[in-house]
Amino acid sequence: MIPTELAPRFFIAVAVILLFCKLVAWLLGKVGQPPVVSEMLAGVLLGPSLLGLLWPGAQAALFPAPLLPILYVVGQVGLVLFMFQAGYAFTSHRVNRLAGTAGAVSLAGVTVPLVLGVLLVLVMAGSVPIRADGVSLGVSAAFVGVALAITAFPMLARIITERGLAGTRYGLLALASGAIDDAVAWIMLAVVLAVASGAAGPALVTAGGAVLFAVALWLGGRRVTGYVMGFPSDRARLLGTVALLFLVAWYTDEIGLYAVFGAFAVGVVMPRSAQTDKVVDTLSPIATTVFLPLFFTFSGLRTEFGLLGNPAVLGFAVACVAVAIAGKFGACWGAARLCGEPSRVALRVGALMNARGLMQLIALNVGLEAGIVNSSLFTVLVLVALVTTLMTTPLLSWIERREARTAASTPSLVTAGTR
Repeated sequence: MIPTELAPRFFIAVAVILLFCKLVAWLLGKVGQPPVVSEMLAGVLLGPSLLGLLWPGAQAALFPAPLLPILYVVGQVGLVLFMFQAGYAFTSHRVNRLAGTAGAVSLAGVTVPLVLGVLLVLVMAGSVPIRADGVSLGVSAAFVGVALAITAFPMLARIITERGLAGTRYGLLALASGAIDDAVAWIMLAVVLAVASGAAGPALVTAGGAVLFAVALWLGGRRVTGYVMGFPSDRARLLGTVALLFLVAWYTDEIGLYAVFGAFAVGVVMPRSAQTDKVVDTLSPIATTVFLPLFFTFSGLRTEFGLLGNPAVLGFAVACVAVAIAGKFGACWGAARLCGEPSRVALRVGALMNARGLMQLIALNVGLEAGIVNSSLFTVLVLVALVTTLMTTPLLSWIERREARTAASTPSLVTAGTR
């Protein structure tokens, strides 16, 4: 399709996506789910799993194949702008001795699901069609392990922001742990891709580029962002911020660390001032309302839940979900408790870290493009992302109700014991 044909398709597709996301958000809001989950689910419903099944002609007309890369790129704009805002919000609160606990939670949250995912594939791969043609068992097992080890860092940040948890210890701990978790997971993903391609170059580029990026941020990040915020007008500051964000996003994408981490890092090193607040307040609404839903929809359009009709694939999917929850929620909760965090903090950290949504979808798309993921495995891991993300809000609400009941019953127990 030529550009003049794609433009009207793009406009109608965006209109349908935004309106449908709003409808799903309204419905799921009735049961306490945040809008971010609705956007992710809406993409699946607009794809071959529902719309393509019930009305294939409409699905093909709305979302022709040449349109998908455009949706991806425009969605990236929203993702970068949102993560910039999340990074800026992250620095507004301080928690003592956060780094050590965050490191321990991240280590557990990566290692345990990684090992469990590898073992699951090694045990079940012989009976389930989850290996792409020409891909070794070791590469498939490693990819599943890495996918299960990922935390949905941008989605986690958005859930924390929407629920007003950014100032809590568990909210900050989950954000810090999720950032470390996904940085490590993306480096491991680069290693898996390098092994699959038979070249060590990509992994070395990612690791070396990440170190160089960290050093540059440490030495000059504050100076550069302070210079941008010193521009004389609001328009100049807005333009300078967007240009800086996109340059950093380009670099982190090029080294294989993904654009969201570059955007988050820029937000972290921004000076806290009225000028920065105004820039953030200008960028955030349009990014989260218009651009971001397009990326969540993109992955849903490539998911086919009809493949779960195969009993072997369905069994593997159920096992994957169980392993994912036990490995991430259980490991992060246990690590937080071992580091001395109270149960109320550890449970919430485990619940938040268990969500995989966006980042797992990104990894799956990378694996699909690299030829190491077939359609069955893609669908299974999308299901894992949906289940673990959908359960986050109900799990947090259950923890809150449980604590409220415990607090309400404690005085009665004390009184009864003194009679």
